[in-house]
Amino acid sequence: MINPANVHSPDDPLPPMSLIEKLTAKLQRHPKRIVYAEGADPRILQAARQFATKRMGVPILLGDRTTIKNNAAKLDINLDGMRIIEPERSQDFDDFVKRLETVRRYKDLKVEEAREAVKDPSIFATLMLATNRVDALISGATSAATSALRPLFRIIPRHFGVKTASSMLILDQEEKKVGLDGVLFLADCGVIPEPDADQLSDIAVTTAKIAHHLTNEVPRVAMLSYSSKSTTTHHNAIVKVRAATELARQKARSAEVAMEIDGELQVDAALDPATARTKNIGGAVAGRANILIFPDLNSGNIASKLVQILAQTNMYGQIITGLTKPAAEISRGSSAHDVFGASTIVGCQAIDHRLLYGEPQD
Repeated sequence: MINPANVHSPDDPLPPMSLIEKLTAKLQRHPKRIVYAEGADPRILQAARQFATKRMGVPILLGDRTTIKNNAAKLDINLDGMRIIEPERSQDFDDFVKRLETVRRYKDLKVEEAREAVKDPSIFATLMLATNRVDALISGATSAATSALRPLFRIIPRHFGVKTASSMLILDQEEKKVGLDGVLFLADCGVIPEPDADQLSDIAVTTAKIAHHLTNEVPRVAMLSYSSKSTTTHHNAIVKVRAATELARQKARSAEVAMEIDGELQVDAALDPATARTKNIGGAVAGRANILIFPDLNSGNIASKLVQILAQTNMYGQIITGLTKPAAEISRGSSAHDVFGASTIVGCQAIDHRLLYGEPQD
């Protein structure tokens, strides 16, 4: 029997869509090419199948063709709609060797060393991204973070005026009370161990730019600390966050990035309006933050993993920030669901903002 309580009237409001659901619909209208550096990994194969099935673009799998096909067969995954590239056998291989020799950080390599380097799937994938053969990149499924990140930071240019490339995680919760309908952007949780004030300000602005691109909402950036609006001038950790906040304001104005930013703030004052009122903290960010900037990698990494484990919530990334091309360095512990989410995010980064949301209205 059908339970009447489970039958929705046409007039009932639909449940809110998650961020990934919204971005999936946008990619279906503007499909993109995503290269996966570890194309034989089972999680990559599962995520790529979903990406292709939903007609979001073309997944490009790097690796040994036989291994990829065998692994797909074991998982009963159809490879239709995907491309497989073996770097060493690619028609682009020799061009990529020449290209690598022009990159400053690789200029001391001898020819044979450059050829060996281009065989590395992470380097080959990054060169595909740099030469516009793909629109976005996913790596890190089977390698240490440093191995996946090094080619990106050496080959892909930074945005104009940005000195620091870093990373962010996107937390997408069913509970819609915090952030932007449950969505929070957390940075930096994976790259820079001890950012100084200038680096923190870059992290804040570049994270805000991506958050706005993905959501079209005003970024509300909280520069986090263990205190809120303290009067002390003696604790370096607090002074650094204050300085970073002001630098970020200046950089945002210079780059014409529309964002609200405040600091230093404790995380409860940043996310909970009642707590912000109790602590006499006002402004556009207090209790309404959708971007959290951590003072160092220790706090960012610990907080993000703690939330993910205890809250059992969706978290996607690391999404690389500050570079001129979209890329993600996923964790070796990522699920296929996580890989698909990261793929959706970097794919949407590659879509022009005007195509995503239309021309701004006067």
